[in-house]
Amino acid sequence: MDDAPENEARPIIHPKSPRQALMAEMLPPPPYSRRARHPIVVIGNAVLTAIVLFILAGGAGFYFGKQRYEAPGPLDRERTVVIPRGGVRDTAELLRREGVIDQTALFVGAATLLRVTNDIKAGEYLFERHASIRDVLDTLVQGQAIQHQVTIPEGLTTEQIVQKLMEAEVLTGTLREIPREGTLLPETYKVTRGTTREQVVARMANAQKRIVQEVWDRRAPDLPIKSPEELVVLASIVEKETGKADERTRVAGVFVNRINRRMRLESDPTIVYGLVGGKGTLGRGILQSEKTQATPYNTYVIYGLPPGPIANPGRASLEAAANPSRTRDFYFVADGTGGHVFAETYDQHLKNVARWRDVERERRDTAPVSTGAPVPTASEFSPTPMLSPNSPGRTKQGLRPAPRAQ
Repeated sequence: MDDAPENEARPIIHPKSPRQALMAEMLPPPPYSRRARHPIVVIGNAVLTAIVLFILAGGAGFYFGKQRYEAPGPLDRERTVVIPRGGVRDTAELLRREGVIDQTALFVGAATLLRVTNDIKAGEYLFERHASIRDVLDTLVQGQAIQHQVTIPEGLTTEQIVQKLMEAEVLTGTLREIPREGTLLPETYKVTRGTTREQVVARMANAQKRIVQEVWDRRAPDLPIKSPEELVVLASIVEKETGKADERTRVAGVFVNRINRRMRLESDPTIVYGLVGGKGTLGRGILQSEKTQATPYNTYVIYGLPPGPIANPGRASLEAAANPSRTRDFYFVADGTGGHVFAETYDQHLKNVARWRDVERERRDTAPVSTGAPVPTASEFSPTPMLSPNSPGRTKQGLRPAPRAQ
């Protein structure tokens, strides 16, 4: 009874042959579903398929793109390239021309994807051999430009410093005006190609201002200097008088002793500055007549410090001027070896001067004869300054011929 409906739904098929009896029974097709053929379902299936394909394609593209992004580049040796200011496409094209990269589209695409198109910095860069696009882009974004050194020696006038900056090929631009004397710190500055000269001068001025204040705050309590500006003036004289590090504080001590005794400083470099100003050098010895020639800077004529610095002193000279040696020396003269010999008394100083004159005479006698302009005789120059009337050189018979206080 229970099998009757099933037998009615599936009629008995009588095979026509043994072979047909062995064949599988053909099932009827599945019932037709109008819901599966609905347009929304069809569109949804298409969209889902597109998304899956897009993800697969994106993943494959990311994989292969990342490989090319990190693959070694075409450079067969290190190369320096100057990157100017400009867009990422211009930069990519320049790098391709220089042989740093060979795929500009990938470079631009990577910069765009990483959102660093506006972070590429101009400058001079050194790219390593076989640098990848990733390495190149990292270098440009991080601004790892080549560092050049601009060295400014101590003791130059501001005009001489400006001339050195103008000769530095890695710097650009001009200066609107020459800074005041003594306001720039002599030092070695690291710069990148394309740095403007105005920027370097601003760094030098800021550094000098900071160091002068630091040194002034640590000055000796009994220093007869009234302001940081006067400290720079004294330091500039010390800077021009000696280049030996172990002499700076002692030279400063001589000048401080003279200031305390109200003696003229009688420093030859102040004569030179009074004559040529920022040019820095006279190109010859100082004439006797020039020692008595009145200029605002001639410390053979004026008392105390000149009205301004005669050069740009370095930190060592600033510190020496702020904390001079406690000494009884009032005189010093060259010793013929690049240094100086110091003396407390005028008589001892005269002996030192005599020895220095012997050295000069010996050098003159052994020097090769020049066919150029005639050499002035010794009488045309004065190797010794005049002491001020209230100096220890004054006697009842009047002023002694004064030694140079260098």
